[in-house]
Amino acid sequence: MRSSKARSDPDTARSRPDPVRRTFASRILGGGNEPDPRFTLANERTFLAWIRTSLAMLGGGIAVEAFAGDLFTVDIRKAVAVILLVLGLLIAGGSFFRWLNVERAMRRQIPLPMPLILPILAIGGAFVGAVLILVVSRSS
Repeated sequence: MRSSKARSDPDTARSRPDPVRRTFASRILGGGNEPDPRFTLANERTFLAWIRTSLAMLGGGIAVEAFAGDLFTVDIRKAVAVILLVLGLLIAGGSFFRWLNVERAMRRQIPLPMPLILPILAIGGAFVGAVLILVVSRSS
């Protein structure tokens, strides 16, 4: 029987990493040195923020389709809903690759990559905004 001291001792936990996690991490992250945990955790928080943005886009697409029936024509409503849903999917997928590229860069101690997800969000948001401006200006 193990003592509770062995389970709660952080040095003991670090000295015996799970071999399955280590193999998975080395395969997906491609080696390098373990970065400061603060930077890894900050990278994870950024990933989660992008996931929240993705969920907001997905929710917006569903809401437009479900609740905006009287505001827009069917074609415009479906177009806006599809654009928001596609943006949500792109952001969700892009956020994982952003997290992975930043984590790899930190492990290899190379400059962080440019975020490709930002132009996608900016262009998509501008497009949805432009469509909505056209719809509102024509309905007045």
